[in-house]
Amino acid sequence: MDWSHLWLYVAPPIVGGIIGYFTNDIAIKMLFRPYKAIYIGKSQLPFTPGLIPRNQERLAKNVSDTIMGSLLTPAELQKLARRLLEPERVQSAIHWLLRLAIEQVGGGSEPKTVKVVAGILRDLLGDSLPRLLQALARKEDFLEEQLNQIFDQVLLEFQLSEEQARKLAEWVLQVVLPPDALRQIIIDFLTDRTIQTIDDGFREKTSGTYWVVANLFGLRNTLTRLRTYCLDEKEDTNNRLRELTQSLEIRARIQKFLRNLSLQNLPVATVRQLRKTTRESIRHYLQTRGSDLLKGLSESVDWENIAVILLNRLKNSEAISTSLEPVSQELGLILERYLEKDLEAIVTQVIPILAIDQVIVDRVKSTSPEELEAAIEGIVKNELQAIVSLGGVLGFVVGLMQTGFLFFSQ
Repeated sequence: MDWSHLWLYVAPPIVGGIIGYFTNDIAIKMLFRPYKAIYIGKSQLPFTPGLIPRNQERLAKNVSDTIMGSLLTPAELQKLARRLLEPERVQSAIHWLLRLAIEQVGGGSEPKTVKVVAGILRDLLGDSLPRLLQALARKEDFLEEQLNQIFDQVLLEFQLSEEQARKLAEWVLQVVLPPDALRQIIIDFLTDRTIQTIDDGFREKTSGTYWVVANLFGLRNTLTRLRTYCLDEKEDTNNRLRELTQSLEIRARIQKFLRNLSLQNLPVATVRQLRKTTRESIRHYLQTRGSDLLKGLSESVDWENIAVILLNRLKNSEAISTSLEPVSQELGLILERYLEKDLEAIVTQVIPILAIDQVIVDRVKSTSPEELEAAIEGIVKNELQAIVSLGGVLGFVVGLMQTGFLFFSQ
């Protein structure tokens, strides 16, 4: 063996390994690079841009078709939807949404929310309720049971207590019928015509001793002097009336009368007629004036202030807080039954609406070649390096085979 020709046997494996290594490395680089087309004059250099940038739109379409055909099929989407819409998750989500909604509207700080609630209340009491009342009031039995119940349980059972009767009697004597008011009543009553009528009647209808007194003395002078006394001696008259009220125990009599005042003391027929009259009067009033009453009441109410109070009360209401859990459970069960029946149809309708395939295409197309290269290398970097190394190994093996061929051919 001529050692001077040793390089003929060593060079092929080394050169083959180098060529195989860098050939694969360049081929992999040319998948992505150059990122843009390179022109010399008006001529575009071959293999520019790289394979993937040049076919990025087709790549996006193929990726979309692969994902939609193998991964995000309608059946897989239904499975995902079922896992996402498990009853516990749905109930928790509904409970959270209800709580969030109450917190959002419960503070009363949102002007739009306050105006909406105020508008609803105004429309309910000022428009909807009057029309409903007007329609219902035409019925003969409208509020019959309710009014009878109010009459039997409130009016029929109503009776003043001892303390209430005492205070009311004092109010009557001090405010309604004080001595000065009684004096004025006497003056207004004792007109000349009234005095003449009383005197004539007393003369005509009396007999015996009273007839003698009536015809000899009469009542005209007495009543005239009484009226004159009331006009001229105001303070003295008031004192006399006050003394007369005390001596006759008027306050105690009024108190006793008020204490015994009750519908239960009336005859049964009278009570029934009174109940019927009360019911018909209220119903007639509601038929003729009920709508106007509600509309006038609606116009006089500050609905925005009431809306704020209502929203604040709603936020702090214990009943609302305790009802959120059962309400969310019921809504979750309703949604579960609905999804069990129509989930497949819903998914079929949702897929075209979401346009997932187009989203994938647009996302891949909008990704720059640099980002695509970095993303792919981040996933298969070791595998790509293995391909490059494999090229070097194959080149070395081919060179080694060539060396063997040269060695055995001599």
